Amino acid sequence: MAEQEGGGGGAAAGGNGAGTAPLRKPAVAREVAPKRINLALQGGGTHGAFTWGVLDRLLEDERLVFDGVSGTSAGALNAAIFVQGLAEDGRPGARKALDRMWRDVAARLAVSPLRNTPLEKALWGYDLTYSVAYQTFDTLSRVFSPYQLNPFPVEFNPLRQVIADNLDEARLKRDPKAIRLFISATNVRTGKPRVFTRAEVTTDVILASACLPNVFKAVEIDGEAYWDGGYLGNPAIWPLYYERGAPDILLVQINVLNRQELPTTPSDIMNRLNEISFNASLMAEMRAIDFVQRLLDSGRLEQPRYRRIFLHCVEDEERMRQFKLSTKLNGDWDFLQTLRKFGWEAADRFLATHFDTLGRESTLDIQRYL
Repeated sequence: MAEQEGGGGGAAAGGNGAGTAPLRKPAVAREVAPKRINLALQGGGTHGAFTWGVLDRLLEDERLVFDGVSGTSAGALNAAIFVQGLAEDGRPGARKALDRMWRDVAARLAVSPLRNTPLEKALWGYDLTYSVAYQTFDTLSRVFSPYQLNPFPVEFNPLRQVIADNLDEARLKRDPKAIRLFISATNVRTGKPRVFTRAEVTTDVILASACLPNVFKAVEIDGEAYWDGGYLGNPAIWPLYYERGAPDILLVQINVLNRQELPTTPSDIMNRLNEISFNASLMAEMRAIDFVQRLLDSGRLEQPRYRRIFLHCVEDEERMRQFKLSTKLNGDWDFLQTLRKFGWEAADRFLATHFDTLGRESTLDIQRYL
């Protein structure tokens, strides 16, 4: 059949069939097989808007299929709304849900006392460090605990209403289309991490994952008190490969690993301590992963009991270094949009450079964490 089509085409083109080469078949682009990935989302206050931008770009790429998400603090909120939105209305649903949630965050924080005055914004931009409001808050949080500042049973936490307005607990728990979800928190009494699965996620679970102990009272869940999950899992990566999901894990990192300058001012020292503290658990887990992978390489561990995983990372340390600790509390809409743009561009660069590598090898330089 192919010869008949080729010969006929040649005769038509050349006037006679003798000595005329068959026409080439038109080139047809090969369909790209979808790549299945897991997402691991770091926490970091309103810097989580960077992750929003990353997720928005990933959702635009229909070559990607999402297998599971692990998140902590702001990463937990992003993860829960991402999974819920996907279950509700696929990729468009997830993008709309994340946009709606972050607009709600901005609206709630627009009336927060922790914001720059117009003059302070003109002087220091998005940095709140030297504002009167932030200095007052910082001093109070060092002298008094949340239990002393608020001895009443009524909780003052703007994040609670944001979660309540955007999280559909019933759908998240029961929708068969919802992908795997893991949210980390720190047990105050035992000092151990707890990872909540999708069936366990509630407003309180997300609040617990984002509970900074010097700002909010511990969140009680089933009789246990919890603080921010970032102390012991920021984010927890192990649930994504313990449950035999896709081998590719994409880390969205918003806490800076490396700084060349030595911090000398009180604010810079606190900023660096915060970055080190909230990267410590990630570094420990990376060391464990590297150890297992090297044992696999040497043949000292057998698959499938132990299996190879492929690690990837989306980050933009160069840009994120400019933002100090105080900006993690800045809910200014322009600031959130700036972070979202940085995240979108970082994810776009990752896809352009590394998409073809997914499913074959790691692109994350694990030596940075060792």
